[in-house]
Amino acid sequence: MEFRNFGNTGLKVSVIGFGAGHIGSSQMDENTVGRLLNNVLDLGINLIDTARSYGESERRIGRHLSRRRHEFILSTKVGYSFQNFPDWSFESTMGTINEALEQLQTDYLDIVHLHSCEKWVLEQGHAILALEKAKDEGKVRVIAYSGENDALGYSIDTNRFESIQCSVNVFDQLGIDRYLPQASGSGMGIIAKRPMANSVWRYQSRPDGHSHAEYWDRMQQLSIHIHGMDWKELALRFTAHTPFVDTVITGTSNIKHLKENIKIIAKGPLDPKEYSRIRSGFKEHQKNWNGLI
Repeated sequence: MEFRNFGNTGLKVSVIGFGAGHIGSSQMDENTVGRLLNNVLDLGINLIDTARSYGESERRIGRHLSRRRHEFILSTKVGYSFQNFPDWSFESTMGTINEALEQLQTDYLDIVHLHSCEKWVLEQGHAILALEKAKDEGKVRVIAYSGENDALGYSIDTNRFESIQCSVNVFDQLGIDRYLPQASGSGMGIIAKRPMANSVWRYQSRPDGHSHAEYWDRMQQLSIHIHGMDWKELALRFTAHTPFVDTVITGTSNIKHLKENIKIIAKGPLDPKEYSRIRSGFKEHQKNWNGLI
């Protein structure tokens, strides 16, 4: 497993992190979840990314991994759906941090993101102040923002966040030039989400009704030639080895798929010419293609 410095935070993260959205489903058996989470750590993955909105995810991580807390970096997302307080208020943000600590059965959270809130929310400053207070109290190690576009840019400009999480993949490249260089230059850790672009290549026709249908549209316009390599490998190697990216988050309920992802990323970067073709093609065809939230 390759490990990278997570910006200037002092953390070292595995190049591949585990996205814990799938394990939040009530349809997943509790014992299956426990085996999966422990296998994640056994494979050498040391970053687990969850969120308040991922169903049972936080509670299950706490139940099954609290005894191994020292082995992994815990990332979650907060700020909304707390009692009767307005979303993104100081009280809501602090309250959701405290609830995360309880659910995850830990006395500290390594990376805590504001979860895709809009720019005007960040400008009000209440949620950021709550994160800063929680860090002062030792509840949070790294203050972070997860989101896209203008809000992402604003979070970087404030110099109050220490890491970001945003979409980076073959169909979502805007941030590679617009946001990642500045974030990295400021010492921020960078988590790339959606590295496989929701695997839109699996659809025979446009997946109407899904938020990632736009990725399918972009795929048709870009006409990327994969030259005998399967889409999954092309996508993972592209994102994991894009400059400034520290780690990529892949979510699955299947440990076999996770092992495959690790092997793929270990193959290293794409051929430089192929990588350049993908980058150039996006720049040529993109028509106000913003980051997909």
